[in-house]
Amino acid sequence: WTERQNVVKSVFNQSWQAYKRDAWGFDIYHPVSHTGENMGPEPLGWIIVDALDTLAVMNLTEEVSLATKWIEQELDYNMDYEVNLFETTIRMLGGLLGGYYLTGQPSLLTKAVDLADRLVDGNVFDTPSGLPMATVNLRTGQGRKSHTDFGSSSTAEVATLQLEFRYLSKLTGNDKYKLAVDHIMTVLESQNRLNPEREGLVPIFIDVDKGQYRGQNIRLGSRGDSYYEYLLKQYLQTNCTESFYKTMYDESVRGIQNHLLGHTAISHNLYLGERPHGIKGELSNKMDHLVCFMGGLLALGATEGRSLAEARTDSNFWTLSKEVEIEIAEKLTQTCVKMYENTGSGLAPEIAFFNDDNDTGKPLCGVSALRQFDLQRFGYDCLKDDLYIKPADAHNLQRPETVESLFVLWRITGKDIYREWGWEIFTRFREWTEVKGDETFDINGFTSLQDVNSVPPKQRDNMESFWLAETLKYFYLLFEEDETAKDAVDLKKIVFNTEAHILP
Repeated sequence: WTERQNVVKSVFNQSWQAYKRDAWGFDIYHPVSHTGENMGPEPLGWIIVDALDTLAVMNLTEEVSLATKWIEQELDYNMDYEVNLFETTIRMLGGLLGGYYLTGQPSLLTKAVDLADRLVDGNVFDTPSGLPMATVNLRTGQGRKSHTDFGSSSTAEVATLQLEFRYLSKLTGNDKYKLAVDHIMTVLESQNRLNPEREGLVPIFIDVDKGQYRGQNIRLGSRGDSYYEYLLKQYLQTNCTESFYKTMYDESVRGIQNHLLGHTAISHNLYLGERPHGIKGELSNKMDHLVCFMGGLLALGATEGRSLAEARTDSNFWTLSKEVEIEIAEKLTQTCVKMYENTGSGLAPEIAFFNDDNDTGKPLCGVSALRQFDLQRFGYDCLKDDLYIKPADAHNLQRPETVESLFVLWRITGKDIYREWGWEIFTRFREWTEVKGDETFDINGFTSLQDVNSVPPKQRDNMESFWLAETLKYFYLLFEEDETAKDAVDLKKIVFNTEAHILP
């Protein structure tokens, strides 16, 4: 396993060195064309800050020093530019705080405070409900509601700021960060109480003026996912003392079990669908790769970070419902691995649609002839295939959610199958996402892909920052053998924010 971990480290280092050579300091990296660009007038540190705690985890001390020096000398958040509050919090504030936690470098905390003040000191929280607007100008502090979705924010965006701001309040002794984000949870909890039939599941949009959910669409993919993640992780971050969050989380787990699970017709794989028309509407068979974080989350929630063996021996703690959560966690993650195995490249698509048995035990072949023709165009046969992929959903952005769950499940269950599956997926990433055929450079970077079903898959010329921040970090930790290093990332002592930044 140590040998495999070293291969992961070398792929990270190759990705990082290619970025340094081609696009150092830029927010966006195009590894095929060897260029970079910024999102705004000046760099936000989108790649460097996001990668910082991975550099620390991998003991790349010279690179940590280089990145920290760039943050100290080049990164200036005083710019007339509007940023997304959620993305900037999870990636930049989370990255600075994770880097500070692992290195103790005071300048990282100073930069984190500067950024956080720019996010909260203006009027972004000055809405009738106290829920934040979607974007904020880094220089003026001016907030603005979303210019799409009728001005509503997504539920995940307002409910995924808490770990970062609460930790910052703890570090600085200044409660203003914590108070702003704690109020959000109070508003959401009161809304949930008005709709008990949803069992903790929430629509993906919220009106920030009224403080009310908007629409009926319930899903654990984009715009919904990290709402549920941060319910559990706020409880864990408080050393399992603030049961308010655990109560909300437990209710949502019941909701997931009762309303969002389906089985495939052929192999009876468990998948997690959507309710686009509300809790009483039909279950959609669509599952985003983003949802694959849920296996790890359910396992983490069941044992609260302990090993399964240890948790099961605690008769005051372990219950039948926790056993069920572990079973669902393992089955969902197995389905996510199948999303990789079922494609030509061995890499998962952004979105899959599952062939549901629809409670009748029969595959859904009873669709119209036109629909059958439509599905056959995707190379899908409902008599033998468990899932199909639409061409618009066939891309792969090197996302981390499946390996995140493999890492958590390996840590909690101790089963090596999760490492074996992880190695297989890593091998495919290495095979297909490394930039090919440019011999003018001694090393090449890694890039996202256009279509996972074509072999070789066409490369897209973009490396998402989470390839460094999350995906390769989780692969590296999955193969960790050293007990001291494992202890530094003990699931009982730390939480990963939704961008895999390590916070106590």
